[in-house]
Amino acid sequence: MDTEFWSWEHAIAVLPELLRGLQITILATVVGMVIASILGLVVAIVRRSRMRVVTFPVGFLVEFIRSTPLLVQLVFANLLFTQFPSLAIGCVVLGVHYATYMSEVYRAGIDAVPKGQWEASIALDLPRSRTWRAVVLPQAIRNTLPGLGNYAISMFKETPFLAFIYVVEMYAAAQAYGGSNFRYMEAITMVGLLFLLVSYPTSLLVRRLENRLA
Repeated sequence: MDTEFWSWEHAIAVLPELLRGLQITILATVVGMVIASILGLVVAIVRRSRMRVVTFPVGFLVEFIRSTPLLVQLVFANLLFTQFPSLAIGCVVLGVHYATYMSEVYRAGIDAVPKGQWEASIALDLPRSRTWRAVVLPQAIRNTLPGLGNYAISMFKETPFLAFIYVVEMYAAAQAYGGSNFRYMEAITMVGLLFLLVSYPTSLLVRRLENRLA
């Protein structure tokens, strides 16, 4: 039943536009996660180095990124790199931002590898690269999967910030529909429901994975 504050007709009419926006939202999350997962692992390994000439600037950059808002980073990068599409900039900024947090998850996973594994690799005279590739990383990454999954959900829920750099994801699509039809309540409510429908089952899967790996 339609009322002054709610119209099912508009709630249904906005869905096609929101679903197109959802595709952009998922794309940005997937690409951002790939960047964050790879870059976060590289940062975690680099910060274990004993060379302060390497670890200090990397550590400073990580803390700088963590200490500044994601929205500010998105807008600044979009103004600085005008030659690139806004969606590409958004994916990269999301990836770099979350890489700084994922690096700590990776570092905890690496530290959790038993010391005996390192000693056994040395005793077997394994090259350092093979020790990392065949012994340390498989165990470390297995331990970090739940944490990475939680960050993936967080990234998904922060994609509405992309609207501020003119990427038409779900929130931007809802705003556009509300502006052209003067019906914001239905559009924004449907956005919230779509976020819930995607993020809640994913969080249950992450929790199940965490219990299996415990």
